[in-house]
Amino acid sequence: MISFQEFTLDNGLRCIVHEDFSTPMAVLNVMYDVGSRDEDAEHTGFAHLFEHLMFSGSVNIPSYDEPLQRVGGENNAFTSSDVTNYYLSLPAANLETGFWLESDRMLNLAFSENGLEVQRKVVVEEFKQSYLNQPYGDVWLKLKPLAYQTHPYQWNTIGKEISHIENAVMDDVRGFFRKHYAPQNAILVVAGAVSEAEVRRLAEKWFGPIPGGPAYQRQLPTEPAQQEPRHLRTSAPVPLSALYKAYHMPARSDEGYHAVDLLSDVLGRGKSARLHQRLVKELALFNNISASLTGSLDPGLLVISGKLNAGVALEAADAAVEAIVAEFTAQDVDAQELEKVKNQAESSLVFGEIDLLNRALNLAYSKLQGDAHLVNDESRRIQAVTVADVRTAAESILRPENCSTLYYEAV
Repeated sequence: MISFQEFTLDNGLRCIVHEDFSTPMAVLNVMYDVGSRDEDAEHTGFAHLFEHLMFSGSVNIPSYDEPLQRVGGENNAFTSSDVTNYYLSLPAANLETGFWLESDRMLNLAFSENGLEVQRKVVVEEFKQSYLNQPYGDVWLKLKPLAYQTHPYQWNTIGKEISHIENAVMDDVRGFFRKHYAPQNAILVVAGAVSEAEVRRLAEKWFGPIPGGPAYQRQLPTEPAQQEPRHLRTSAPVPLSALYKAYHMPARSDEGYHAVDLLSDVLGRGKSARLHQRLVKELALFNNISASLTGSLDPGLLVISGKLNAGVALEAADAAVEAIVAEFTAQDVDAQELEKVKNQAESSLVFGEIDLLNRALNLAYSKLQGDAHLVNDESRRIQAVTVADVRTAAESILRPENCSTLYYEAV
């Protein structure tokens, strides 16, 4: 159980405080309600570009890292399809340094042509190294637009193509900042050896003067239900051929989400899962295989993926996966099997909450979904899933016409 208090500033900034005096440290987590799904289709990769730009200095603080390092702190960030998240940890005695740094770059980045050019080059190089020149790096660049025809989940956080970042101009960058990086579009979580009163004082002092504005109203196109199987075959100089099967599934906040989550664990979590047991150990068709979820705020994907053993045809491997999936949907999951994956999920939840930063992140993500108390409801929702729920989810999700299949052939 994560205890917390929350309040909202007049400018719309939602603030959450989690007191934990068992540590001398504090964490500041600022989650902006903007991800790659909020980009224009002709200007993709901007949310990720801003992850970099936010570290290139603000009007009053030309070097973000230097003052933080002087007080023994460290920081990082990540971008997803749904959010952009910035976090730092530092000794609680130096808490105000974190407030100073985070508030100043929310107030006004030091936009400069040179800074934009530097970060543009960094992101372009990342695109090349991690997505174009790395084995299997372009999988999501191919699989997402195959699975999504309408929703902006069809492009990856890095963007559709390099040219969108190469051609980014200052006016577009400033407009993106003004639209999304404002108090009313952010959630601040402060956790550790901090008091609610002190956090409220510092939040009012450093974030309170930042002007708020109208909340961003998201109006994204709904992805139509997939009516027939989709297939794509591609090839690359990789060590082993690979198979990817993506099934549309409910959003993270949907009541049926946890049933699909546990379903994917039964199929493909670890070496005791069905896919590994049958296709790696018994039939030796795959070198490795697993199942996972994108876990997105809008309807996401359940993805079965694996690398084939040398000499195995992609068609044969695909047929073997389809057979196991069909078998899974035709009968109830064993109660003990379901109990095992519930225990695994519960264990991951408990161990994840040991880390202070994870607690802060989970509080922010729950608040983003509409209620910070959801952070303490995960265990109940996991345990509430029944054998019948898993069967219903399997019949709804694991249908051939709901699947997009990518053959990634080694050449």
